[in-house]
Amino acid sequence: MASPRLETFCCPNRDAATAFVVTFQPVLFSALSVGSAGLSVIFAIIQILPKRKGYRRLGQYPLPRPASSSRILFIVSICDILGCAGIILRSSLWLGLPNLIEGISVANNTDVWPEVYCVGSAMWIQLFFSASFWWSFCYAVDVYLVVKTSAGISTIILYHMITWGLAVLLCVEGVAMLYYPSISDCEQGLQHAIPHYVTTYAPMLLVLLANPVFFNRTISAVTSLLKGRQGIYTENERRLANDIKMRFFKMMLVFFICWVPNIINESLLFYLEMQTDINDGSLRNVRNAALITWFIMGILNPMQPFLNTLAFHGWTGFDVDLSLQRRRELAWDSVSTSVPNAAGHNPIVGATLLYQSHVQEGQKNGMGNGQNHSDAISVLSEGSESSTVEIHISSELRDYEDVDADGESLENSVRH
Repeated sequence: MASPRLETFCCPNRDAATAFVVTFQPVLFSALSVGSAGLSVIFAIIQILPKRKGYRRLGQYPLPRPASSSRILFIVSICDILGCAGIILRSSLWLGLPNLIEGISVANNTDVWPEVYCVGSAMWIQLFFSASFWWSFCYAVDVYLVVKTSAGISTIILYHMITWGLAVLLCVEGVAMLYYPSISDCEQGLQHAIPHYVTTYAPMLLVLLANPVFFNRTISAVTSLLKGRQGIYTENERRLANDIKMRFFKMMLVFFICWVPNIINESLLFYLEMQTDINDGSLRNVRNAALITWFIMGILNPMQPFLNTLAFHGWTGFDVDLSLQRRRELAWDSVSTSVPNAAGHNPIVGATLLYQSHVQEGQKNGMGNGQNHSDAISVLSEGSESSTVEIHISSELRDYEDVDADGESLENSVRH
């Protein structure tokens, strides 16, 4: 689980609210966290592994698409998996070496390993989940820029600098403020811990508040883009817009499910910290709510890697292809360099190639929005359960017939 309370727990003179939740049934909590994180990591890795020919993903078709979008989603999955790996390590040591955990609570302890374990595992988890938040925000910005400004291939290096730089900076700054002047003798008081909590939850709140705005603007821009191509809004285009809208909804739903309990739990614990005695009978319901949300966090936080891959790609199954992806790419390259043969034996590939040539022809004729449409749809439809290629073909072949200078039919165009 990714909570700043785990880093606060590393201080022997921790506050009463932190000690209350962290020390309540730690064995059960650690077991639930290990089980949830382990299953999530396994299924997330299965999801992102390459699949056999039977599974159709947009990235396997020779359609033009920006490299940044699929790469950002892949990096988000990797950050989530690495964050869960930290949860597995920390919880496993808690279960296997309880004496190590007990050493953290001893003031002026000469053994540094309990503190190293506590601080190291907590920083690892916070760093990679914070990076996942920043990458999720960059994805929302990227798809909006591609659709709105015809950005094409975005600068992935700039995204790396922003996300990793901010994640490392905020993590180090928050921990330095929390453990001042030393880990064994942290300053007490709510004001002392607030900067650490702000640096932890700032990227999370950014995604919760900003991503829906960017996604909503992107959906509006895509709708206008599809309508503006011919001045009409066909059923295929409406279906494609709905698929894109559902994709964004799934992504935000996963984020809300996994991380809103953290905000609720933190609010309850802050309320308990401001009380003179957290064991007062009148605070019983607040304590129970804090414990319930604490265990919910332990289960749902580690589930983000798997749930994110479901939102990004849908269920891709267990049909994993461990062969080199390069062979498949070479095969597609050979097909795309031989248009007559490919069109004669595979109508889908032929139609796809015609779609590419139509987009290029539209660019040459000054249509202006051909590349924007291609980039935008390929970004937003990456990993869609429906066949985006078929949607492209069904909507674009009519355009091809209209702009064909020789007036040939589509069937003749494919054959010749």
